[in-house]
Amino acid sequence: MTITERPIRNGVDTAALFGTLDAVKGDTDIAKFRFQATNTWLSGTHNRSVIHGFHGAKQELMHREPFTFDADHPPVLVGSDNGPTPVEYLLHALAACLTAGIANIAAARGVNLTEVSSTVVGDIDLLGILGLSDDVRNGYQQVRVSFTLRGDDPDKLRSVVEQSRLRSAVFDVVTNGVPVSIDVDAG
Repeated sequence: MTITERPIRNGVDTAALFGTLDAVKGDTDIAKFRFQATNTWLSGTHNRSVIHGFHGAKQELMHREPFTFDADHPPVLVGSDNGPTPVEYLLHALAACLTAGIANIAAARGVNLTEVSSTVVGDIDLLGILGLSDDVRNGYQQVRVSFTLRGDDPDKLRSVVEQSRLRSAVFDVVTNGVPVSIDVDAG
């Protein structure tokens, strides 16, 4: 019996990563994914999203288990602090997407990581959200991401971060926007 070694670098199964790349090159329809979340209002500004099913690789798929996320506002913003605010989830999504990209890209390039951490800070002026100024946007005015990376050569690490930025879906949505439609069934 032969045991095939599956090379793992930075916690990433590189054989599976390259296998996925090869499969998508062979059939680009595999690359079309549709993710979804369902959200329910609970009380006040408290609401809950559940993420479970998605479509990808030409089939309906499910996560191993449903993921539940509560969102709310802190008391200073008329909430009960039952979860992060939605704009804080956006900061998390950006950090998580960039970090996952760093791990995958480093593994694919043979770059070893020993530490990856980040701080994401967003500045927002509530005058826009509260409708007190038409000159202030509703969302973040600026977002800053600071990474600390340790591992191989610092230039290689910087290059990995830049490639992650170039390929990050969340960075793309945040910096380029995306059309959003809203349908309402009110009865």
